[in-house]
Amino acid sequence: MVAAGHSLGGFLTLRAAARRPDLFRAIVVMDSPIPKRWSGTALQMVKRIGLVDRVTPAGATRERRSDWSSVEEAVEHFRGKRNFRGFDPECLRDYVTLGMRREGERVRLAFDPEVEYRIYRTIPHDLVDDLPALAVPAGFVCGEESSEMRRPGLVDLRRHFRVVRVPGGHLFPFERPAEAAAAVRALARGLAPPSA
Repeated sequence: MVAAGHSLGGFLTLRAAARRPDLFRAIVVMDSPIPKRWSGTALQMVKRIGLVDRVTPAGATRERRSDWSSVEEAVEHFRGKRNFRGFDPECLRDYVTLGMRREGERVRLAFDPEVEYRIYRTIPHDLVDDLPALAVPAGFVCGEESSEMRRPGLVDLRRHFRVVRVPGGHLFPFERPAEAAAAVRALARGLAPPSA
């Protein structure tokens, strides 16, 4: 199997491949900030002293709105949010129609924001330890304008991954879905060519 994951999903893909390489032919990680040991230690300390909501997406997810009177109201709500402004219109509509449950005329997020909040509060801080153990071919796709990739303390990605940059920010798979999919497919083929 070739596995791909974006952001936190990339973290988890990397962790799974490090622990169970027998399950993977290759992995493709998309725009996951992987801290160096010192910044991972700092994140661990921030979690211990209770400030994790300020340095991870946890704080923003805690108060996330979760229901709207209609699909159209939800689309307009997200279209006005900073993180969603660059979304491809079809991706935004899919996010609303496929990522929500209908309750009569109303729509509600299919996932519980409280669960998402708890996940971000426990975000892994020791991923750098998994990199030397990685025994499967690994690719990394990142957005050219991604603020995540400009943060200090990221590992030298090219030592562990075949790196490809694509147009867009951190949410490039939703901003430019066709280009993102093409980059992931091409990278996956290069990492794990189909067997004859």
